Amino acid sequence: MSLVVSSHPIVRVALSRLRNKYTTHEEFRRELHRMTQVLAAEAVSYLTTSICDVQTPLADAVGYELSGQQALIPIMRAGSGMLSAFLGFLPNAYVWHMSMSRNEQTLQPEFHGSKVPEKIPWNVDTCFVLDPMLATGGSACLAIEHLKRAGATNGLARRIIFVGILGAPEGAERLQKAHPDVPIFIGAMDERLNEHGYIMPGLGDAGDRLFPTM
Repeated sequence: MSLVVSSHPIVRVALSRLRNKYTTHEEFRRELHRMTQVLAAEAVSYLTTSICDVQTPLADAVGYELSGQQALIPIMRAGSGMLSAFLGFLPNAYVWHMSMSRNEQTLQPEFHGSKVPEKIPWNVDTCFVLDPMLATGGSACLAIEHLKRAGATNGLARRIIFVGILGAPEGAERLQKAHPDVPIFIGAMDERLNEHGYIMPGLGDAGDRLFPTM
């Protein structure tokens, strides 16, 4: 399974601004969008194309279009901050929100609901799971298990891809062991988790920094 950690300069600059505790909610949303655009461009490189005919103002030409249908699965709350950047590349993608929260005592994910269909349509060949923080890996693993039960990987040409902003070695290792068939695209890999399950040095709680609650 591939683990791709971005080395793009725009990712590094945007992440530095996301880490800064003085970055406002508005700035945080903007930098997350900008960083996700770069990661999305890297992640969609897995998609295949088919040949089509294109008529230019001067002559006929050979063109290309994406094969199959894609689905975007943002894990709420924070995953919704990555959605618009992906829709810029895949405007016709299905969007299936998945709601989870982390139990702060057990550090385990709690599943609250999903818009993923009971049986994923036959034409969907790629599901992108979007979650800024790959910390313990619990939410990512639970989301992927849910997608697999719905048939996301049934068939030779169907796949799930995880895309995140920031990861910890513990979460990446857990996801790799549980789902070795799922490529991981991540903006950066930090040092470790602390005793509360937060990525260190990290950027804080991505959901709280995206969406003010007070």
